[in-house]
Amino acid sequence: MPLLTALDRKMDHNGSNDCWGRGAGGVGSIYPSDSCVWLQFWVQLDSAAKAADYKEFLVHYSQEQKTLGRFVKAPNVRLRNVMQWLAYERVVPDDVRLQTGLAFGFLLVCLVNTVGLMLAKFMRRAGDLGVRRALGASKRSLFGQLLVESGVVGVVGGVGGLLLAGLGLWVVRQRPSSYAALAHLDGSMLLTTFALALGATLLAGMLPAWRACQVPPALQLKSN
Repeated sequence: MPLLTALDRKMDHNGSNDCWGRGAGGVGSIYPSDSCVWLQFWVQLDSAAKAADYKEFLVHYSQEQKTLGRFVKAPNVRLRNVMQWLAYERVVPDDVRLQTGLAFGFLLVCLVNTVGLMLAKFMRRAGDLGVRRALGASKRSLFGQLLVESGVVGVVGGVGGLLLAGLGLWVVRQRPSSYAALAHLDGSMLLTTFALALGATLLAGMLPAWRACQVPPALQLKSN
């Protein structure tokens, strides 16, 4: 419904009124008042220059209203973008930040463990790699082969992790809470999660692959 129509019909509205001075305490229907605010709006500004100009306009408007006696205190103009507003309103609770930090900590522990396991796996195949080097394979080709093997591990781990995440989301949606239906995994989050799993595994496999490629083939052939 248009705003002017709602004002003319003095219709009730959801939300709260912020009033001061002589208008303090006014609640209920929408009505024009110089000392009450019941509307909030967002402004889309496509550049930093437009944001600076708009903030300057707000400062001048506040100074003018103070001169006219509507505002008692000095102007306190704040112009926040979406992320700054979310941080100011503390939309993301501190426990969520803690959980995010713990998740990245577990990821780091898993990466260190993966590096150790892959290093042991690749070094155990030092004899085979030495034979391939003696037959003419370059370090680059061996390094690529070992990275492909690491990538396969990452793909399997990413698919398994997504299946577990889907199971966890299904369990959350079965709860009788009002927010249960909001738990979902969209396409961009799905791709990001899979890319993170694959990239982390490739990163963890680079050092073991490089170490395995540095083994002299002559020593391996002599020992065999």
